[in-house]
Amino acid sequence: MTELRDEPFAPEILGSDVVYRGAVWDVREDRVRYGDGEIVRQYLDHTGAVAVVAVDEDRRVLLIQQYRHPIRQRDWELPAGLLDVVGEDPMHAARRELAEEADLTATGWEPLVSAYTTPGSNSEIIHIYLATGLSPAAEPFARTDEEADIRLAWVPLTEAADGVLAGRLRNGILAVGVLAAERHLRGA
Repeated sequence: MTELRDEPFAPEILGSDVVYRGAVWDVREDRVRYGDGEIVRQYLDHTGAVAVVAVDEDRRVLLIQQYRHPIRQRDWELPAGLLDVVGEDPMHAARRELAEEADLTATGWEPLVSAYTTPGSNSEIIHIYLATGLSPAAEPFARTDEEADIRLAWVPLTEAADGVLAGRLRNGILAVGVLAAERHLRGA
């Protein structure tokens, strides 16, 4: 079997400018020497993120629902958040996000998968962790904005995977995380 692998590629960057500075991330424009010519690309310059597939002793996964303005929907997601603290270890950020979004802690943590969310338009890489040995956090977290009315649901992992494959659950990070966790736990 051939083992496919993404390959690093470093074309010459002729120029790189922030063309829009946002509150959370920026839009960058790069001029790049490519082949015999030059291309210009604009993209979201993203800090990166983490997500958590929290699975309880009954093999149920915790899903959260919150409003996402770009898609005008309250979609189902995994607890997740930005790597917006300079130098923060992604595992530490995952622990923080599980506590902030779900008021949970976990004793078992495993890296599950890392994925680029939309490499044609942004530089975001998300690190997804499997969390087990769940218990309530010592103190509930005060939530604001879209997180103020987060809805939580515990769903059997196989049903969440079925929802992804049936097109009912379309969040890409949820899809990658749930399908990876189901495969990872299949033999366990």
